[in-house]
Amino acid sequence: MDTTLAPLIFSSLNSSFENEDDGNYTGTNIFAQPGWQVALWAIAYALIVIVSVIGNITVIWIILAHKRMRTVTNYFIVNLAFSDASMAAFNTVFNLVYALHNDWYFGLSYCRFHNFFPITAIFSSIYSMTAIAIDRYMAIIHPLKPRLSSTTTKIAIAVIWVVAFALAFPQCFYSKTIFSPPRTICLVDWPGEYGGNHQLAYQIAVIILIYLLPLLEMLVTYSIVGMTLWGSEIPGEASDHYQNQMQAKRKVVKMMIVVVVTFAMCWLPFHLYFILGSFIEDIYKQKYIQQVYLAIFWLAMSSTMYNPIIYCCLNQRFRSGFRRAFRWCPFVKISEEDEMELRNTRTLRLTRSYRTETSTVVNHNSADQEETTAKLIKA
Repeated sequence: MDTTLAPLIFSSLNSSFENEDDGNYTGTNIFAQPGWQVALWAIAYALIVIVSVIGNITVIWIILAHKRMRTVTNYFIVNLAFSDASMAAFNTVFNLVYALHNDWYFGLSYCRFHNFFPITAIFSSIYSMTAIAIDRYMAIIHPLKPRLSSTTTKIAIAVIWVVAFALAFPQCFYSKTIFSPPRTICLVDWPGEYGGNHQLAYQIAVIILIYLLPLLEMLVTYSIVGMTLWGSEIPGEASDHYQNQMQAKRKVVKMMIVVVVTFAMCWLPFHLYFILGSFIEDIYKQKYIQQVYLAIFWLAMSSTMYNPIIYCCLNQRFRSGFRRAFRWCPFVKISEEDEMELRNTRTLRLTRSYRTETSTVVNHNSADQEETTAKLIKA
C-alpha cells in the first residue's frame, strides 16, 4: 500500500493515499513523526506566522497612518504586506497540520479556499513587486512623464487581485475531499487521468506567470535602473537637494532589489521540487520526502516575514515607523528625528522654509550690524 506526499499548493495538492493495485484509498500513514520533531516544526512555522503577521500589519499601519508615507510605491507595498500576512495567517498552519498528519480536519469549504488562496496571494505579492519596479523605472528613467495617481494605483491593485482570482479559480473549482477511514484527504481532482495533461499544463502556466515572467521583467527593469543610478556619478557641483534625491532613489531601489532577490531565493527550491514531482511522481512515496517538503515549504513561506525586516533595516522612515509602533517596549526609544521622518511633507516644507527665512534674516541683520560697527570705527 503506497502513501504519497504531494505538494500542498500547486499540484493535486496533497497526500493521496492510493493503492496502485485496486485504486482504493487506504488509511495507512507512513509519515508519522515522533513528538519532538513535530514540536520543532511547530515552533519553526509558528515563528513565520508571528513575525509575518505582526511585521506586515505594522508596515500597513506605518503607511496608512502617516500622510508622508502614502506614495505610489508604498501603496503597492501595502498590497504586498497584506498578501504576505494573509498567506502566513490562512495557509501556513493548515499546511503544516496536513503535512504532519496527512488528515484534513477543516472541511470541504476550507479545502477549496486552501487550494485557491495561496496562488492568489503569491500572484498579488509578486505583481505588486513588479508594479513597484515599473513605477521606479518610470520615475528614474522618464522623470518628466506623469506618474501614477492614487486612484490609478488603487485600480491597478484591484486588477492584480481580479487576475489572481481568475488564475487560481481552477484550483478551487476542482478541489474535493475524500473520506478514507480513518482519515480525510483534501486534493485537486483534475478531469481525466491523475497527473494528466490538464494538470501539468496548468502547473507550468502558474510557475511561468507567478515566478519566471515577473522575475524576468524585474531583472530587466532593475538592471536598467541600476545602471542609471549607479553608472553615473553625482556631479560635484550638484546642489544638496539633487544629491539627497539621488541618494534617496538609490536606497529605495536597493531595498526593493533585496526584497525581490529574497522572494526569488525562497521560492526557487519549492518550484524545483514541484517541477521534479510533476515528472517523477514516485518521489512523493519516499518516506524522507516529508522532511524535505517541510523544509522547502518552510523556506517558501518564510518569504512572507522577511520584507518588514528588510524595510526596517534599509529605510529610515520605516525604521522610524517601527520605533513609533513599538515605543511601548522598554528597549525601544523614539527620537525627535523619528517624529520628523513621519511628519506630513507639507509640515516639513513649512518648517524648512521657516528655517531658511530665519537664517536669511539673521544673516541680513548680522551684515547690517557689521556695517554699522565699521562706520562707527571709521568715525
